[in-house]
This record gives sequence, structure tokens and C-alpha cells, in this order.
Amino acid sequence: MTNDRLYQMNPQGRFSDRAEDYAKYRPSYPAEAIDCILEGLGEPSQLIATDIGAGTGISSRLLAHRGVKVITIEPNAAMRQVAKAHPLVEFRDGSAENTKLPSNSVDLVTCFQSFHWFNPEPTLIEFARILKPEGRLAAVWNNRDRSDEFTAEYIHLTQTVSTIQSDWRTERFLRQTASFSTVTQLTFPYQQALDREGLIGRTMSTSLYPKQSK
Repeated sequence: MTNDRLYQMNPQGRFSDRAEDYAKYRPSYPAEAIDCILEGLGEPSQLIATDIGAGTGISSRLLAHRGVKVITIEPNAAMRQVAKAHPLVEFRDGSAENTKLPSNSVDLVTCFQSFHWFNPEPTLIEFARILKPEGRLAAVWNNRDRSDEFTAEYIHLTQTVSTIQSDWRTERFLRQTASFSTVTQLTFPYQQALDREGLIGRTMSTSLYPKQSK
């Protein structure tokens, strides 16, 4: 049985003992995806983005490297503490449902590997409130390639020990964004190279699996 209400599963606190593994082993995102997110928004140095549920700031720094000023909303103090600093990234406490940002204040809202942890209805209302009239919402996931034999077996093994069987497919997010006038779905290839230690660390960074010592 799957659970599509992860926002009821203590999303603000469940990563507290995963922060170091998250910072070390979570994958980045393809440059092409960042290009697409920023396309048509104007000069990056003039943009203000808010990265919601940003964890240790992996995606926030990718935007900042392009010159974008990023306000990162991350409710977990442990994740904020292990995040690498960047002069264009400001970490703040808050949630997707209550960012505490002014109305019409940001050009871009991003959710990298995080939207499935939010209560969708109040979250989308909040995003619409803080976005400028010509602003953009981008939800990004690193989806695993089930056509790859090793990855498919890895998915099977990890699902057998998962504490939550969750379904957070991108298509469901797209259905929830009906209040936004234009919805586009794009896919870009990306690979993460991991040795044995890295694979274990990547697994332990995910809160759906029991925490084990490496």
C-alpha cells in the first residue's frame, strides 16, 4: 500500500539524523534542467528565487552559481547546519505551507526532490501568493531509471525495507498544479557515480529506510 500523504509523516524532523549523509551523498542535478528553469526569466543576477525544502542547499547553490539570489526555506535545523555557505544563498526557517515571505516577492519558486513532502493544497496557494505575476514554479525530481538492471534491483531491495511505501510520481504533481496557467514536463539524463560506501550513504540519506550504521 502506498502513502500519498507524506506531509503527515513528520517531514520537518525526519531528516535530522540523515543530514551528514544527505550533504555527502545526495546527487546534484543536470545543468540542462537549471538552464530550462531560468530560461526566459531575465538576467539571473536580477532574479530572486526561493528554494523550498532545500535540505543542505544542493539545488540552491546551483541557482546561485548562475548569479541568482536564493532564499532557502528549510525547516530542519540539522540540514541547515551542515549546508555549505554561498554568498548568494540565505537559509531561513520556514515551511512550504508558510514560507513567511512577502506577497509577490520572488521571481522563481523551486522544489528539488521535496514537493512530495508538502501538503499540496495550502502549498500551491502559498506559492501563488509569494510569486510575482510573471514568476515561475519548478518542481524537480531525480527519478531512477528502472530500465537499468542494477538500478531496478536496487529499487526492489530498498523497497523491501522501506518504512513507507510512497508514490510521489511527477504526473500527480502536474495534476495538482491546475491553478497555474501553463504546465510543462521535461526530462533530462543524469548519472551519479557511487562506490560501495557512496551507495550505502546515498541509501542512508533517505528517510524512508531504517537508519543503520555503515
